Amino acid sequence: MPKLPKNMIRRKDRPGYWFRGAVDGVVRQMSLGTNYNAALRRLRSLKSDGPPRNGVTLAEAAKRWLEVYVPTARGEKSAKLAAQRVRDYISPLLGDFLVQRLTGDQIRTFRLRLGSGHLSIQSVKHVLSDLRCILSWCEGSGLTDRSPFPTRVMPRIQERPPDRLTDEEVEVLVSLPDPHGFICRLGLGTGLRWGELVRAQSTDLQSGMLMIHQTKSGKIRRVPLSHALQDELRFRVGRLVPVLNSQVFTMQVRRRSGIEKFHPHQMRHTFACRWVEAGGSPAALQEILGHSSIVTTQRYARLGEAHVRAEAERLEGRLSPNSSPARDPSSCSG
Repeated sequence: MPKLPKNMIRRKDRPGYWFRGAVDGVVRQMSLGTNYNAALRRLRSLKSDGPPRNGVTLAEAAKRWLEVYVPTARGEKSAKLAAQRVRDYISPLLGDFLVQRLTGDQIRTFRLRLGSGHLSIQSVKHVLSDLRCILSWCEGSGLTDRSPFPTRVMPRIQERPPDRLTDEEVEVLVSLPDPHGFICRLGLGTGLRWGELVRAQSTDLQSGMLMIHQTKSGKIRRVPLSHALQDELRFRVGRLVPVLNSQVFTMQVRRRSGIEKFHPHQMRHTFACRWVEAGGSPAALQEILGHSSIVTTQRYARLGEAHVRAEAERLEGRLSPNSSPARDPSSCSG
């Protein structure tokens, strides 16, 4: 490895190359990137033009973050939500602070103010996640030596069980007159998101699989179809789901089925829960649902109450305090 030029260093706690030098009498460090040649060019630029000064406010940095980082790292919907969080929460409450002088305690106070308002705990977490991303971007861009975002400031969210339908509700939904009954059968039989359902075309059917092209992850997905669904889809042409508006569909299904709290995403949760309860593989379920992480899929791997009760009844005799089952010395050694 060549000897690094003056003011270029490697850090043990951060990847890539870094500038280290005095700015306004204070020793500062800023990222030059992970590519050596690009870092060398940026170093020459810093030496000729001088490092950026400390007078950048968080509002100015957030605006630049939305212009430069977000369009290349997030989808259209996510980008709009990020802009809304910056506009409604980050800029009004923290925007006047200089990035270089922002402290962990100021961020903790910001978190408390978010939590004392009308925001849900999930929304608070989204706002803080965007703030953390902005400050990490500021560090990489040389606007601050180190992100001041503190540890243990993100709220803990209590896990909620999947919002699934009961077996009785499933029977009611699949028995509805078409097109609502057909849409429910398709949703409950594939676990597709509503956006994926309404974009599905008859030309996407291939060898017993439904090809999902426009997905949340951007990757093509292949969803297996039951024989019953294959027969039902065999002679359909064009768009499979004739109802495009999810709110209209939801209200019509609620009125016709009597299930007051029905919403389309329940069909996805129900498909996943029934897959696991039938003994299906979580790894295969991850592929069908299109989750990027198995951790997301594993929330469905917790068996429903009926299955837990049935298993407890099956083992009741063996677990009774009065019984003495034969013990395998290699198991339960703890």
